[in-house]
Amino acid sequence: MNSCRSRSRNGAGRPRRPRRVSPARLDVEVSTVATAEGTDPAEGTAEEAAEGVPWTRKRTGRRPGTTLSRVAILQAAQSRFAAHGYAGASIRAIAQDAGVDAALVHHFFVSKEKLFAASIHDALNPESVVEAVLAGGSRVGGTGQRLMRAFIELWEGERTSRQMRGILRSAVSHEAAARMMREFLTQEVLMPIAAATGRTQPEVRASLAASQLIGLAMARYVLGVQPLASLSHDELVAYVGPTFQRYLTGTLPSPAQG
Repeated sequence: MNSCRSRSRNGAGRPRRPRRVSPARLDVEVSTVATAEGTDPAEGTAEEAAEGVPWTRKRTGRRPGTTLSRVAILQAAQSRFAAHGYAGASIRAIAQDAGVDAALVHHFFVSKEKLFAASIHDALNPESVVEAVLAGGSRVGGTGQRLMRAFIELWEGERTSRQMRGILRSAVSHEAAARMMREFLTQEVLMPIAAATGRTQPEVRASLAASQLIGLAMARYVLGVQPLASLSHDELVAYVGPTFQRYLTGTLPSPAQG
């Protein structure tokens, strides 16, 4: 009996309350851990940002690392590339526009070059373009016309026109951007279409079609060459579609023997 009373007086058998840690001491502990790991406690790590781990210190106006953050970064990048070109769009400015830390941009996209490539992919949506162009069958007429119409919708569509024109302007002013656009357009869009036709030399056909598309886009949307810039969609399809058709499915002449 006395033993029970002794345990009761000493608090045995009762749940112990958790020790309260003052905010000041908590800040010190967090700062110590972060410094030991080589990380500024005010910035956090890219892994924490990407996984949405909340920062210990309050981060006013910053998004956690979620899928929504990735979308916000991509949209901010597209706006920056459209307004300032590739060279004028910095990772820091893109992060600020998206309301995230620059570390999160690097986590999702690694580099500005890969962020630009992701912007091209998002604007072009190559799978849907290839599907639309080949919808009528790869071996029948009309492939060139469908290709022309698909790109008109990209260049002049409500959602994609600003992105596409920004990408084109970036390609004009920056060598790396030009290379990425050229390779993406050729490899991701035109090569699958050319290969699906079953004709010889699909690489040559894809590059010829790319030269036509890029030249047309420059003349119509950047330089404003008239009357090309004022042609209707149907006129463009009627005038330029057969050229694409010849590049994609026509017989390529043999080089002249000299």
